[in-house]
Amino acid sequence: MKSNAASAVKPADEVRRRKILEASLSVFARYGYRKASLDEVARAAGISRQGLYLHFPSKEDLFRASVQYALEDQSSAASAVLADEKRPIEARLVAALNEWLGRYVGVIGADASDLIETSAELTGALMAEHQERFERAVARAIENSPLMPIYARAGLSAAQLAQTLHATARGFKHGCASREAFVENITVAVRVLGAPLRKRN
Repeated sequence: MKSNAASAVKPADEVRRRKILEASLSVFARYGYRKASLDEVARAAGISRQGLYLHFPSKEDLFRASVQYALEDQSSAASAVLADEKRPIEARLVAALNEWLGRYVGVIGADASDLIETSAELTGALMAEHQERFERAVARAIENSPLMPIYARAGLSAAQLAQTLHATARGFKHGCASREAFVENITVAVRVLGAPLRKRN
């Protein structure tokens, strides 16, 4: 009986935790780390501040968990898109870059300029790990696509192409005012990458 009761609580706790993390991402994106308050996160999540403390004892803990939640969600979505070999490689690359980098383009508030610095301080290793994982997934997709033989003849590896595309997309992420503009720009970048394939066809 005790085991059944414990297992019955877990799904509700997990749903509540996800709700808190999603609310915190919205609050941090709007106010930044320093100006974001736990009261604001609790209001956005529809719980009391004490209820928030039951899950996360400090703002630092909440921020780390929020970043990890976002990275894992973005990484999973991007990997799923890249693995769908029924879609053309260009479409997969655009969709994956959009999932990985596009979600918060245009939604970061003016007060949130400290997020990059804070993320580096509190979650630097985690961020680097997910970036490397994403690049490996992109490289695998390119390696198994018709693009690879063309670029291999030029002495370029799938890893180099993935790193270049990722760096280009990160630049667009910080330079675009909206997600729509981001997608337009990365579409151009991916089409440039795929141009030799279209020329051959």
